[in-house]
Amino acid sequence: MIAAKPNTLVARLSAPPIPSVVAWSREYKGEKGPLIDLSQAVPGYPAHPEMLRLLGEAAGQQGMTGYGPIEGEPLLRKTYAAHVAEVYGADISAGNIQITAGCNQAFMCAAIAVAGAGDTVALTNPFYFNHDTTLSMLGIGRHLVDCDPAGGFLPDPRSAEAALAAGAKVLAVVTPNNPTGAVYPPNLLHELFVLCRKYGAWLILDETYRDFLGDDYGRPHSLLSEPGWEDTLVLLYSFSKSFCIPGHRLGAITAGPKLIAEIAKVMDNMQICAPRSAQIAVASALPALAEWRAGNRLEIARRAHALRKVFSGLPDWEIGAIGAYFAFVRHPHADRSSSEIAEKLAREAGIVSLPGAYFGEGQERYLRLAFANADVASIGLLSERLR
Repeated sequence: MIAAKPNTLVARLSAPPIPSVVAWSREYKGEKGPLIDLSQAVPGYPAHPEMLRLLGEAAGQQGMTGYGPIEGEPLLRKTYAAHVAEVYGADISAGNIQITAGCNQAFMCAAIAVAGAGDTVALTNPFYFNHDTTLSMLGIGRHLVDCDPAGGFLPDPRSAEAALAAGAKVLAVVTPNNPTGAVYPPNLLHELFVLCRKYGAWLILDETYRDFLGDDYGRPHSLLSEPGWEDTLVLLYSFSKSFCIPGHRLGAITAGPKLIAEIAKVMDNMQICAPRSAQIAVASALPALAEWRAGNRLEIARRAHALRKVFSGLPDWEIGAIGAYFAFVRHPHADRSSSEIAEKLAREAGIVSLPGAYFGEGQERYLRLAFANADVASIGLLSERLR
């Protein structure tokens, strides 16, 4: 008898990283106080009661039990398009929007629509690990783009151009970045856009954490105002963080109508439609909860400030980059791997973080801290535990 075997493109991947790290924390006995979980990017505060009411009301409608439009509920597509148009000062309509079941699915749909097995996609180093594993299981190669730690982990345009010149069909970046928290300035994003246009490549811009840019930051970029942007640019977004509903799985893609039509083919085979009741609820919540979301943005900024304060008193540690939900922190143990340090902190100090090595090559000196998960008081406890 010959045993059947799973797809080697999937079997060669490691197990999902978050559960493995959380497992380390189960060995923590509580000696230093409550567990501080900085592993997964989840909102560290509850959804608004009105959000819960809208979700419940929509879920109780008989009409929500059937399949919906593949591209998304017309109401949410229209509402979100108007929101994007306002954020960027650009002409965006419902035809530019595809609703997905979360941003991970948005990336997979977009990746399948613009690249195939044997093609190459350029990712920053460090990268968001689910982008990397998605490409790997699809048989799509990767070309890493350098991000200089001394420069706050911003991608090097020369390295990006080298990847595109070598044949990468796509450059995928995340800003504010996961894992580093680095915010890519508008002029850098424009430079990367111009490079992609020069080489006939797509620029996939994952803006999951866009809502947590500072109030005084202004527009994240002006790429949606570039003539013919539809032939180069794809924007990804998640409703999970801003509305505190990651369990309802809701994301969005903004692209040209021609590419949206291709993405819809992928979506039809992957899921048919995103969760319908959540779409209806968010369509109402997007304008209604704007002030609440702005308040949360200020709270996340307070948590970032608290983390900076902690590390200012820890001379052996260094924040490589920080922003939105994350800090990428350089640990002081040059002779030990990031996994060793993360495991020791989880088991002995009750601090759950992700090893830098999970996010790319040459990241052993770093840990990712998802500080948005913890309140200011909990963040303050890190000072003693990291000494």
